[in-house]
Amino acid sequence: MDAVTQFGHASIKKGSKSFALASRVLPPELRDDASMLYAWCRYCDDVIDGQEMGHGQIADYKIGQRDRLNRLREDTSHALAGKPTDNPVFAGLARVVQTHEIDHRHPFELLRGFEMDTEDRIYKRVDDILDYSYHVAGVVGVMMANIMGVRDEATLDRASDLGLAFQLTNIARDVIEDAQAGRVFLPQDLLLKHAAPFNAEALARREHWPAAHAAACEQLDIAEQYYESAKVGIKALNFRCAWAISAALSVYREIGEKLRSGGSEAWEKRVGASRGRKLSLAVGAIIPAAGRNSVPVTLREGLYKRP
Repeated sequence: MDAVTQFGHASIKKGSKSFALASRVLPPELRDDASMLYAWCRYCDDVIDGQEMGHGQIADYKIGQRDRLNRLREDTSHALAGKPTDNPVFAGLARVVQTHEIDHRHPFELLRGFEMDTEDRIYKRVDDILDYSYHVAGVVGVMMANIMGVRDEATLDRASDLGLAFQLTNIARDVIEDAQAGRVFLPQDLLLKHAAPFNAEALARREHWPAAHAAACEQLDIAEQYYESAKVGIKALNFRCAWAISAALSVYREIGEKLRSGGSEAWEKRVGASRGRKLSLAVGAIIPAAGRNSVPVTLREGLYKRP
């Protein structure tokens, strides 16, 4: 294992225990490539948000944000053009994209999602947050599916759906944490429906948590539609890939279930599953992976359409 691959493994291990656990059941060569793609995604996100592995945001992270985004685009362009680099993040991306013939537009779609973060967008409708979620997560699902050998557009749509489900779950989990940082990702139509404030400072106040929780739970209902759609795409994967994706789906869906069942008090600490629970879910994911061919094919009517 060379330094670029080692960096990828270290990145996913430190940055996401859930994804690191799910990736362990992949065939070794696919685990390497999935880790290298994760490392690039994580690095870009951290550069934009002024964090390290998604934590420890610096107070003045907004300063120079656009310049950092432009540098990411430049470095990504150079890597995809085959220019040599000493940065393992971009060396890994170039290797994965070339090996699996990933469309070059996909990495730039992710960077477009990070650009949305720099714009301090207001998400008025559910459709708006779905578009954002595609750019920061759905397209990652597409690229991961490419690594697993998927090429047909219908299955890639299902891979995107899983990414959307993950992001919708993330947003629901982080409502209060984001509000305390001055950000609101829950769409205003859901906030209005449940009489929750649009303003981040107000949303962060404890008296508004129950209303915010009701809005978050409705978003989790939407996420469920995408989780169910994603299960159809798993039919196209071999067993080990299907197991890995089923494990990730189960672990992430658990986050939403814990938030839903815990009420607004669940936000008093970070919502997540224990390591033991994650292991149990990952092992249990063998069952849907083995029975993936029995999943009925459902239409994607009304779901987000990739650009």
